[in-house]
Amino acid sequence: MSVAPVNIELRQLRCLVAIMEFGSFTDAAIELGVSQAAVSRNLAALERSLGVRMLERTTRAVHLTAAGERTLRQARRLLVILDDLEQDARSGTSILRVGYAWSALGKHTIEFQRRWAAAHPLVDLRLVRTNTATAGLTEGVADLAILRRAPDTTVFDVVLVGVEKRFCAMASDDPLASRRSVTLAQVAELPIAIDARTGSTAVSLWPADAQPARTIPTGDIDDWLTAIGAGRARGVTAEATAHQYRRPGIVYRVVRDAPPLPVYAAWLRSDPPSERTAVIELLAGLYG
Repeated sequence: MSVAPVNIELRQLRCLVAIMEFGSFTDAAIELGVSQAAVSRNLAALERSLGVRMLERTTRAVHLTAAGERTLRQARRLLVILDDLEQDARSGTSILRVGYAWSALGKHTIEFQRRWAAAHPLVDLRLVRTNTATAGLTEGVADLAILRRAPDTTVFDVVLVGVEKRFCAMASDDPLASRRSVTLAQVAELPIAIDARTGSTAVSLWPADAQPARTIPTGDIDDWLTAIGAGRARGVTAEATAHQYRRPGIVYRVVRDAPPLPVYAAWLRSDPPSERTAVIELLAGLYG
């Protein structure tokens, strides 16, 4: 018995990805340049075509179902493949997608892009921000990722390319803002904003007998900065964040007794990018 083909349109997949990337139907509509009603219709059509529910909606947030998580991974892969196909057809160049979750390479980001373009004119370097633990590797939207937490080495190959200082982010009127540097103990006097999924800091950074009394969970870099800017929390982060996310009302101070933060290049063992050696050498040179 033959099975009727599933009728899925690219715009439906783009709507699903945009909803999860930007956090709401409204923001997805703005990003895609369509109405919120169109986003809702496309998602409903996708759910009907696949016969499963993609999202659970509450008054405050949108969450993926198990089927939605699987579909989102495949949708991202498919859209990346199609974008790459169009790029290859039009330009004749190959593409290297370097993923990151928070702050890419900080002060080295622009120099990395410029040096790469000069040395590898036939390989288009794309920095892709993906708010996942592996910065797009698991999701198939990055060929190589910049990580500040080592991933599962049974699945990924990982190379240390540098280290960074740790900085405390705080509101500009914070009592510690007048200091040139701070200690972990001083930072922990207020609640600590932590992104457990993609951030570089956990409570284990503090000694067992001096951990923060309270933490505030955040979902991404924007949530993290919002909590800190409002004076609700402080946060400890990579030096790269201090360079890349300058915001009014937020200042950064070196945490002088915190250990350096490692910076890794990583890729799937089952699909290593051919440019990985060149990337590692360039990054190691930039970090010195």
